[in-house]
Amino acid sequence: MDHIADLIMSNPYLAVLAYFSVGVLALIVFLYLFECVTRYDGWKEIGKGNLAVAMATGGKIFGICNVFRFSIQAGDTIYETLIWAAVGFVLLLAAYFMFEFMTPMFRIDAEIARDNRAVGFLAMIISVSLSYLVGAVIDIMGSGRPQG
Repeated sequence: MDHIADLIMSNPYLAVLAYFSVGVLALIVFLYLFECVTRYDGWKEIGKGNLAVAMATGGKIFGICNVFRFSIQAGDTIYETLIWAAVGFVLLLAAYFMFEFMTPMFRIDAEIARDNRAVGFLAMIISVSLSYLVGAVIDIMGSGRPQG
């Protein structure tokens, strides 16, 4: 099995296809996990025109893909890339829970479900911004460079 994987990854076109396919699969899995922890049905709300949910979900999609981008750069193999992507996703998920915890005056999920666009926009910006922070950490840790 390793021989086949090595053969595939030695061809740049097949390697691009492999990384892309694994990235899309990771996006689907990680986004599904995000959807499991929200208190609303994201795709149903988007179908009804809820812009706040669309912005929050778009931020999650961007965040997950951005973390995967940094994971590709940090990993030597596709397996390492997946490990770094999973670590990054856990950090994004932790940030999501911290965002909910840090705003005790209202429930983030409830406001997004009510189409509070200000909260949806803020959720999007937090996901995008933190994906860069997580990505920088992955870049440093994955490259083996000294931290300080």
